[in-house]
Amino acid sequence: DEDDDYDDDSALELGVALDEDDPSTLVPRPPVVTIMGHVDHGKTSLLDAIRNTRVTAGEAGGITQHIAAYQVEHEGSPITFIDTPGHAAFTDMRERGASTADMIILVVAADDSVKQQTADSIACARQAGVPLIVAVNKIDLPTADPNRVLADLAGYEVLTEDLGGEVLCSQISAKEGTNLNDLLSKVMLQAEVLDLKANPHRDAQGVVIEARVEKGLGTVATTLIQKGTIKVGDSFVAGEASGKVRALIGHDGKTRYKEAGPSTPISIVGISGVPAAGDLLVVADDEQTARDLAAARARIARERQSSSYQSGLMQSVVGLFSGGQKERREICVVVKADVQGSAEALARALTDLKLENEEAEVIIKVLVSEAGDVTKSDIAVASVTPGTTVLAFNTGANAAAMDEARALGIPIEYYSVVYDAIESVESRMQEVLSPTPEGEYVGSAIVKEVFNIGGTGNIAGSKCRDGIIKKGSNVRVMRGDKILVETKVRTLRNFKAEVDTINSGDECGIGLVDYEDFEVGDVIESYVVKK
Repeated sequence: DEDDDYDDDSALELGVALDEDDPSTLVPRPPVVTIMGHVDHGKTSLLDAIRNTRVTAGEAGGITQHIAAYQVEHEGSPITFIDTPGHAAFTDMRERGASTADMIILVVAADDSVKQQTADSIACARQAGVPLIVAVNKIDLPTADPNRVLADLAGYEVLTEDLGGEVLCSQISAKEGTNLNDLLSKVMLQAEVLDLKANPHRDAQGVVIEARVEKGLGTVATTLIQKGTIKVGDSFVAGEASGKVRALIGHDGKTRYKEAGPSTPISIVGISGVPAAGDLLVVADDEQTARDLAAARARIARERQSSSYQSGLMQSVVGLFSGGQKERREICVVVKADVQGSAEALARALTDLKLENEEAEVIIKVLVSEAGDVTKSDIAVASVTPGTTVLAFNTGANAAAMDEARALGIPIEYYSVVYDAIESVESRMQEVLSPTPEGEYVGSAIVKEVFNIGGTGNIAGSKCRDGIIKKGSNVRVMRGDKILVETKVRTLRNFKAEVDTINSGDECGIGLVDYEDFEVGDVIESYVVKK
């Protein structure tokens, strides 16, 4: 009946019937640790110091852009680390890392204390039900104040040993290598308390950490094996993808293995399709079973997507006829990235963007979100909807795609830092939401600081984001999606010199006619009145 169909679909969507292991088959396994914390507090520097390689230098902007998994040894015992991004756009990936881990090292800078993403990380840990180990980093700095950090953490109900609590804590310097052994020893102590075990003598089950497309290898999925042992030749299913293991590559990207057991991060080659980060990977009896299961999952996903679309369409029609619906304007984008997790995270961050005023709202519609280079098929998708832009994040476009894009006039924008991609799209949304009446958009500047200059009044210390701004030009001041004032540029300074024009990327001081109530973050848009 209908209930049975629902139950069958739910079981297929989950994967397979996951049986519990007999306690007598369980043996100790290495701990899986996620390092979390606020941007720039030294998460990747800490992992870098632990495994003695350079990661941050290779990440654009010094920020870890995608999850990666590694294994190190401490006093002969292996420890698996999952590195998660710090930027706000990657909340889902941080939560995914937390739910995969046995414990979380919470890195807090001794000179900066608790910040928003620190609080988010604490919430992730609580939601996932995993213990925290606090690493107070940057204690080598003259401005370091570890006691303030511990006191601030207590305000979030994170009580360390020093304050009579149960949370383990180490005061470290990733840069100087101070107290790293103490931190790793506390990881192993926490692992002993948790009594981590798994059965290595069964079909493997794991979780996909990230998936990417590599030349010569096809789809490669970095997977954390949680139970059992995966071997070369095993058939498996992961989300809507399936395959047969052709190769198992270690976290160094070079070493090849014949098998990998519990708590081992391994890159699996031999997948048809690209699984989503967070998908459960399960070894199947044979290739046909794996393909059937993947096809069934894809069918369920399509049906749910279709149902969601129909529901959204009906709501739009009802709202339109009831007179309560704002005009909806869409900006379409195609997102390609180096790994599937980054493509998903950027796509989600973009779809969460929304600007509105009294008449209209602007949203982002992601047409494609995949790992790999930009191809002709991506350009073909973009060409269907006028005004679509292709965003390439940490990836390139092949020659055929670039030729096709030029011929069809479809822009391909390349980014290596997520901030830049999101800011660019937000700027385009603002133009679509509030095109200047009776004028053409010329350029904009963002207010970075507000200065009071004697009898001159407040001057907006700004940076030109795009286009140009001219002295005497028409401008409007935007705060969020609201227009505060429309006026003209009275003074325009570059350092101390009065200038006539400011170009994209330049810093400047802007004074406006009859307006000086600037706030940091305001946007000053310039436009030319049409004749």
